[in-house]
Amino acid sequence: MRGSISDTMPDDREFRRPQMRDRWLVRAALVVVVALQLSLHSGFAYGSRWLAPILEIILLAPLVVLSFRADMIARHAQTSQDWDAATRYRRLNIVLGVALLIVVTLANGRSLLLLLRALLGGKPHDGRALLLDALNVWATNVIVFSLWYWQLDRGGPSIGPADHVGRSEFIFPQMTLPPGTVGAEAKPGYVDYLFLSFNTSTAFSPTDTMPLTSRMKLLMMFEAYVSLLTLALVAARAVNILA
Repeated sequence: MRGSISDTMPDDREFRRPQMRDRWLVRAALVVVVALQLSLHSGFAYGSRWLAPILEIILLAPLVVLSFRADMIARHAQTSQDWDAATRYRRLNIVLGVALLIVVTLANGRSLLLLLRALLGGKPHDGRALLLDALNVWATNVIVFSLWYWQLDRGGPSIGPADHVGRSEFIFPQMTLPPGTVGAEAKPGYVDYLFLSFNTSTAFSPTDTMPLTSRMKLLMMFEAYVSLLTLALVAARAVNILA
């Protein structure tokens, strides 16, 4: 029997609007990552310059299609079966999203390792290109970890208030505001995770947002370590070459 969920599902138009905006911002962030990988000057991309971007596009294309499909089903869901179909698409989106992030993370990590190996071997002599590649890897690192935080926190990106049941793994500033205060009800969006990632990569420590779980603490530690390698070793070496 197809049970109606119209009485139990709240009016989620105000919920969906920021969620849709976040998904478009994430797609734009992934396009920026692909552009950064293609713009590496010193040939530190994974295999061919096109290999990682092609793999990422292959994963991104069905991810975008399936996310649209999940949103469409959830928006017009009238029965529990409809909502179950939407959540199945959501789970598949999460799997594809994690696979895409793994590819991006490995590609950027390999670029950093090749950059460091070239430095330690004394090979690079073009300080300007080295500095640009260091900034490239650093910027990609910021975006990649912001996507990891967005993908993992609260059980992953949701398609409606009913499936957003995961507990928060961060304390954002708006969560500390008294009830009824302007902004107290605001949910963290992708920009919040991007800001968190940027601060972690520049300050090497939490600033206004505190991690609550071990895995987020480990992710932030790893991001800060990668950023420290990039800025302190690679960029410093490039400045010395330029001097």
